[in-house]
Amino acid sequence: MPSTMIAQLDADYVRARPTKALSRLVSYALFEGRPVTTRGRWINPLVFAQLAVAKKMPSFKSVHRPIFIVGTGRSGTTILGKVLSLHRDVGFLNEPKALWHAIHPHEDVIGSYDRGPAAYRLGANDAHGDVVRRAHRLFGAYLTVVGASRVLDKYPELVFRVPFVRSIFPDAQFLFVVRNGWDTIRSIDAWSERHGTESDGEQHDWWGVDDRKWRLLVEQVAPTHPSLPERPGPLLGLDRHTDRAALEWALAMQEGLRYEEQYPDAVTRVRYDDLVSAPRETVRRLFERCHLSEDDTALSYAQRAIRAAPDTKAVDLDHRVAPLFHETMTALGYA
Repeated sequence: MPSTMIAQLDADYVRARPTKALSRLVSYALFEGRPVTTRGRWINPLVFAQLAVAKKMPSFKSVHRPIFIVGTGRSGTTILGKVLSLHRDVGFLNEPKALWHAIHPHEDVIGSYDRGPAAYRLGANDAHGDVVRRAHRLFGAYLTVVGASRVLDKYPELVFRVPFVRSIFPDAQFLFVVRNGWDTIRSIDAWSERHGTESDGEQHDWWGVDDRKWRLLVEQVAPTHPSLPERPGPLLGLDRHTDRAALEWALAMQEGLRYEEQYPDAVTRVRYDDLVSAPRETVRRLFERCHLSEDDTALSYAQRAIRAAPDTKAVDLDHRVAPLFHETMTALGYA
């Protein structure tokens, strides 16, 4: 895959459709925000200042059929977002957690912008009138600024918030990305080793500020699954990245499977294997599913940019997470 520059751009992407590179830079600088594990966080006050102004203004554009890429990080969600973002009608937001935090104050499970209460799951009841208005105004402002007609939002954790998003945007489409669990958890493990840092006595890594994301996942989501302990204590003690990643992957996949069954017209499974083996055909199918016209620029980029990552081997998992992990692997056809 080509080397990546700022805002997930690479030289091939810029050559494919230069105007989309400008759109990505605007998205990156004005709407997405910078989480605790990244550089450039000095820009966050500016992002929230302009979001605060946009929330108070009337909607510029109506938001129709927004597309959300959900699942688990390190499973192909970014490359799928880049490919689809080259469509002429699409504006692409890559994990716009600052924007979502401006919409709902308790959505920040990482701790990038707020260390107060947070909810891993958000449901239909959380989408009250003010939340809906803020969402439509901010996404409408975004479409106006980048000159697009359709929103594409890659935010994997929204897999735990599908009813919440559907209450805001009833015609939303969700692309539920599925990748072999072994490959995903080893990728998370490698990312955590590379990017984990300490700052002002805090640990900042995949699991949030001082394990905030991990605690919320274990306390709020894990107890809902019968194959896991009802009390969080036994799971909170897991400290290997692979065991934690196995639990996160399994819980996210179980959530996606549930909503795929519950909302078959809104949730579409996207297998990473299909993206790799047949990129043009898979992306063409997704365009049709999302009511987007065919776009050969995006299809050609998919053919060039999507490459298979090396397969990884199974590892021994902690007995507290292994049953749910293997159950999920079987449910997804990876047995």
